[in-house]
Amino acid sequence: MLKQCEGSHAVAEAVALCRPEVICAYPISPQTHIVEGLGEMVKSGAVENCEFINVESEFAAMSVAIGSSAAGARTYTATASQGLLFMAEAVYNASGLGLPIVMTVANRAIGAPINIWNDHTDSMSQRDSGWIQIFAETNQEALDLHIQAFKLAEELSLPVMVCMDGFILTHAYERVDMPNQEQVDAFLPPYVPRQSLDPEDPVSIGAMVGPEAFTEVRYLAHAKQLQALELIPRIAADFETAFGRQSGGLVRPYSMDDAETVVIALGSVLGTIKDTVDEMRADGLKIGVLGITSFRPFPLAAIREAVKNARRIVVLEKSLAVGIGGIVATNVRMAIDGLAIKVYTVVAGLGGRPITRDSLHRVFRQAMHEQLEPVHFLDLDIGIVNRVLERERQQRRTGPIAEGILRELGTGAPQNR
Repeated sequence: MLKQCEGSHAVAEAVALCRPEVICAYPISPQTHIVEGLGEMVKSGAVENCEFINVESEFAAMSVAIGSSAAGARTYTATASQGLLFMAEAVYNASGLGLPIVMTVANRAIGAPINIWNDHTDSMSQRDSGWIQIFAETNQEALDLHIQAFKLAEELSLPVMVCMDGFILTHAYERVDMPNQEQVDAFLPPYVPRQSLDPEDPVSIGAMVGPEAFTEVRYLAHAKQLQALELIPRIAADFETAFGRQSGGLVRPYSMDDAETVVIALGSVLGTIKDTVDEMRADGLKIGVLGITSFRPFPLAAIREAVKNARRIVVLEKSLAVGIGGIVATNVRMAIDGLAIKVYTVVAGLGGRPITRDSLHRVFRQAMHEQLEPVHFLDLDIGIVNRVLERERQQRRTGPIAEGILRELGTGAPQNR
């Protein structure tokens, strides 16, 4: 059924259609509307046989999710930003225990300084936690990926993060095609857990493992992620057959047939990139786009195959590995090891800074003319940074870092002299 709704509400309805038995979450912007919507549906009885558990923190939310999933309940939660960091210990526990929890991450910047706008720093910080991470480009895909995520998580007995850009998607109103309950029931079978705590047959979970077995336990988690590389495309194909639209998978090529320059990115920025590429194609430039849906597991072979004929790659990423540069680009370089392809990293959109077509035209053309530095910060005002650094060289007491930047912009408190 076609309907116009907010991205958060679309996700809430999709999760409800998956018949969760336990929902536990602590509100944090920009995730709040998702769990508010689910709470209202549980309270009204629109979601049957489901318990909505109010908790006092994000750590508690993941702890409850671990308990309910271990007891055999289909479990869902959601978070963002500092909330994801607060539950980090339990995030690792969930994957280490092999529990098929599905969690929405409404991507938002990590402080300090405090920032509520979108980038991918939060989920990237947990990229090695053992969770599958899949990224949505649109609200329709966010809706679809949640339905696929429950099937993926329960088949592998691994937790899945569905990452959607905060505010850009969560708070945007778009038309989506919402499936009905019968369609979702036919696609997603009733949950049969691979492991479940039973008082009649008590066991311990999360027991200590020593050096004699820890490597094998961790490798098993790695092996299951590699299994996901085969399962994710199959689930996406089954979804297309059942619902009549493409969604999910490992990667999504766009205008790639003869592309000499390939732009790689994740999330909603792909829409702006595709518009830019269409304009550059109209000028006769051979440029294409490769969207990554599955960031963990990382689809090395699929990326290598997609870009093997390219001359250069521009990885545009909304996160920063401080002290080295790109996070996604580092993984892309692994995928093309041995191929004579130049890779540029463009760090963009940090803290919600707009990514405009004009700026993308500039950096893509610079890359085509080999005029782009290996790590480029889109629309960075390096003059402000240099003035702050110079003041630090001249003065010992310069105050908080962020305040120094704001003073240079003319939006902060006046400097004490």
